[in-house]
Amino acid sequence: MPDLVWDDVRDFFDPDVMGALPDVSVAGASVADWQAVFDLVRTSGWPWEYLEGGIAGRLPPAAEVLARPADAETVVLRVWPAPEVLMIFRPTSPDEVDFDIDLRELQGQHGVDLLCAFLAAVGRRLDKPVMMTAEGNYGQPVLGFDPATDSVVLLADPLLN
Repeated sequence: MPDLVWDDVRDFFDPDVMGALPDVSVAGASVADWQAVFDLVRTSGWPWEYLEGGIAGRLPPAAEVLARPADAETVVLRVWPAPEVLMIFRPTSPDEVDFDIDLRELQGQHGVDLLCAFLAAVGRRLDKPVMMTAEGNYGQPVLGFDPATDSVVLLADPLLN
Protein backbone atom coordinates (compact mmCIF):
# COMPACT_ATOMS: atom_id res chain seq x y z
CA MET A 1 0.00 0.00 0.00
CA PRO A 2 1.53 3.36 -1.02
CA ASP A 3 1.95 6.15 1.52
CA LEU A 4 0.01 8.53 -0.73
CA VAL A 5 -2.40 7.88 -3.59
CA TRP A 6 -2.24 9.95 -6.78
CA ASP A 7 -5.96 10.73 -6.82
CA ASP A 8 -5.69 12.20 -3.30
CA VAL A 9 -2.57 14.33 -3.94
CA ARG A 10 -2.67 15.27 -7.62
CA ASP A 11 -3.20 18.97 -6.72
CA PHE A 12 0.04 18.95 -4.73
CA PHE A 13 1.86 17.61 -7.80
CA ASP A 14 0.41 20.26 -10.14
CA PRO A 15 3.18 22.70 -11.20
CA ASP A 16 0.58 25.42 -11.83
CA VAL A 17 -0.62 25.16 -8.21
CA MET A 18 2.61 24.38 -6.34
CA GLY A 19 5.17 25.91 -8.69
CA ALA A 20 7.34 23.65 -10.80
CA LEU A 21 10.03 23.42 -8.11
CA PRO A 22 8.43 23.11 -4.66
CA ASP A 23 10.71 23.41 -1.66
CA VAL A 24 11.61 20.40 0.46
CA SER A 25 13.40 20.85 3.76
CA VAL A 26 14.52 19.35 7.03
CA ALA A 27 14.46 21.99 9.76
CA GLY A 28 16.61 21.86 12.88
CA ALA A 29 19.47 20.29 10.96
CA SER A 30 23.18 20.30 11.66
CA VAL A 31 26.47 19.73 9.88
CA ALA A 32 26.19 16.08 10.97
CA ASP A 33 22.79 15.87 9.26
CA TRP A 34 24.22 17.26 6.05
CA GLN A 35 27.03 14.71 6.31
CA ALA A 36 24.44 11.96 6.76
CA VAL A 37 22.70 13.15 3.56
CA PHE A 38 26.04 13.15 1.70
CA ASP A 39 26.71 9.62 2.99
CA LEU A 40 23.23 8.49 1.94
CA VAL A 41 23.82 9.85 -1.56
CA ARG A 42 27.23 8.17 -1.81
CA THR A 43 25.95 4.76 -0.65
CA SER A 44 22.48 4.70 -2.23
CA GLY A 45 23.51 3.79 -5.74
CA TRP A 46 21.82 6.93 -7.07
CA PRO A 47 23.78 8.83 -9.70
CA TRP A 48 24.90 12.22 -8.37
CA GLU A 49 26.98 15.23 -9.30
CA TYR A 50 28.56 17.84 -7.03
CA LEU A 51 28.99 21.26 -8.64
CA GLU A 52 30.88 24.24 -7.28
CA GLY A 53 30.41 27.33 -9.41
CA GLY A 54 29.01 25.07 -12.13
CA ILE A 55 32.14 22.89 -12.21
CA ALA A 56 31.83 19.21 -11.31
CA GLY A 57 34.12 17.85 -8.63
CA ARG A 58 34.47 15.48 -5.71
CA LEU A 59 31.92 15.64 -2.91
CA PRO A 60 33.84 17.05 0.06
CA PRO A 61 32.85 16.54 3.69
CA ALA A 62 29.79 18.55 4.73
CA ALA A 63 31.82 20.54 7.26
CA GLU A 64 34.06 21.76 4.45
CA VAL A 65 31.12 22.69 2.19
CA LEU A 66 29.26 24.53 4.93
CA ALA A 67 32.37 26.41 6.13
CA ARG A 68 32.80 28.14 2.78
CA PRO A 69 32.63 31.96 2.84
CA ALA A 70 29.29 33.58 2.01
CA ASP A 71 30.69 35.03 -1.21
CA ALA A 72 32.07 31.69 -2.46
CA GLU A 73 30.84 30.06 -5.65
CA THR A 74 27.38 28.46 -5.51
CA VAL A 75 27.34 24.79 -4.54
CA VAL A 76 24.73 22.23 -5.60
CA LEU A 77 24.46 18.50 -5.19
CA ARG A 78 22.36 17.00 -7.97
CA VAL A 79 20.91 13.54 -7.27
CA TRP A 80 18.95 11.27 -9.61
CA PRO A 81 17.01 8.74 -7.49
CA ALA A 82 15.48 7.47 -10.74
CA PRO A 83 16.26 8.16 -14.40
CA GLU A 84 14.97 11.60 -15.39
CA VAL A 85 14.06 12.50 -11.79
CA LEU A 86 16.39 15.14 -10.34
CA MET A 87 16.67 16.36 -6.74
CA ILE A 88 18.84 19.46 -6.23
CA PHE A 89 20.37 20.00 -2.79
CA ARG A 90 21.73 23.44 -1.88
CA PRO A 91 24.04 23.18 1.13
CA THR A 92 24.12 26.80 2.26
CA SER A 93 23.21 26.54 5.94
CA PRO A 94 23.91 23.89 8.55
CA ASP A 95 20.52 24.66 10.14
CA GLU A 96 18.39 23.32 7.30
CA VAL A 97 18.78 20.58 4.72
CA ASP A 98 16.92 21.85 1.68
CA PHE A 99 16.39 20.66 -1.84
CA ASP A 100 14.22 21.21 -4.87
CA ILE A 101 12.21 18.69 -6.84
CA ASP A 102 10.66 19.14 -10.27
CA LEU A 103 6.99 18.18 -10.18
CA ARG A 104 6.93 17.82 -13.97
CA GLU A 105 9.11 14.73 -13.46
CA LEU A 106 6.84 13.24 -10.77
CA GLN A 107 3.44 12.76 -12.38
CA GLY A 108 1.08 9.85 -11.69
CA GLN A 109 1.27 7.21 -9.00
CA HIS A 110 4.81 6.28 -10.03
CA GLY A 111 5.96 9.86 -9.39
CA VAL A 112 4.20 9.95 -6.01
CA ASP A 113 5.85 6.65 -5.04
CA LEU A 114 9.30 7.91 -6.11
CA LEU A 115 8.93 11.10 -4.09
CA CYS A 116 7.65 9.21 -1.03
CA ALA A 117 10.56 6.76 -1.22
CA PHE A 118 13.09 9.60 -1.48
CA LEU A 119 11.59 11.64 1.36
CA ALA A 120 11.46 8.50 3.50
CA ALA A 121 15.11 7.65 2.74
CA VAL A 122 16.24 11.13 3.82
CA GLY A 123 13.89 11.26 6.82
CA ARG A 124 14.89 7.82 8.06
CA ARG A 125 18.59 8.60 7.71
CA LEU A 126 18.18 11.80 9.72
CA ASP A 127 15.33 10.57 11.94
CA LYS A 128 13.64 13.92 11.27
CA PRO A 129 10.57 15.21 9.45
CA VAL A 130 11.03 16.14 5.78
CA MET A 131 8.50 18.74 4.61
CA MET A 132 7.36 19.93 1.16
CA THR A 133 5.88 23.40 0.65
CA ALA A 134 4.84 25.27 -2.49
CA GLU A 135 7.71 26.87 -4.40
CA GLY A 136 8.96 29.96 -2.56
CA ASN A 137 6.34 29.51 0.17
CA TYR A 138 7.85 28.77 3.54
CA GLY A 139 4.40 28.50 5.11
CA GLN A 140 2.25 25.44 5.64
CA PRO A 141 3.81 22.18 4.41
CA VAL A 142 1.48 20.16 2.19
CA LEU A 143 3.07 16.76 2.73
CA GLY A 144 6.08 15.24 4.39
CA PHE A 145 7.82 12.29 5.95
CA ASP A 146 6.82 11.74 9.58
CA PRO A 147 9.41 9.69 11.52
CA ALA A 148 6.84 8.85 14.22
CA THR A 149 4.69 6.95 11.70
CA ASP A 150 7.60 6.06 9.37
CA SER A 151 5.54 7.23 6.41
CA VAL A 152 4.85 10.16 4.13
CA VAL A 153 1.62 11.89 5.15
CA LEU A 154 -0.60 14.71 3.95
CA LEU A 155 -0.20 17.85 6.05
CA ALA A 156 -2.78 19.99 4.24
CA ASP A 157 -6.15 19.35 2.68
CA PRO A 158 -6.02 18.77 -1.08
CA LEU A 159 -7.45 21.63 -3.11
CA LEU A 160 -10.96 21.22 -4.41
CA ASN A 161 -11.30 21.58 -8.17
